[in-house]
Amino acid sequence: MQLADPVDPTRVRTLPRHFAWIDHRLRDRLRELSLEEIALLCFLHLAADKSGLSFWSDAMIARKLHLGEGDVIQARFRLVAKGLVAYRYPLYQILPLTDEPQP
Repeated sequence: MQLADPVDPTRVRTLPRHFAWIDHRLRDRLRELSLEEIALLCFLHLAADKSGLSFWSDAMIARKLHLGEGDVIQARFRLVAKGLVAYRYPLYQILPLTDEPQP
């Protein structure tokens, strides 16, 4: 891995007390996702607890993302089908990434 000096050394980020993370392998899967799916998945990563669970409602997620609630629901269906998210009302669960996309 190449190391580099910060472009702006006066503004180097640090990890806050409340920290969310996204598996870096997701960047290789983004091309498989719609913008709505990416937005929902990123939101869920930011909202989830350490087990990947989130109780945010579709309506509230839609408001936060400036999407229609139907768009959020459709994105959820597609993320479930792709094996990235599990859902059982009212609970979302972010699933661990596999090296191969789900069919």
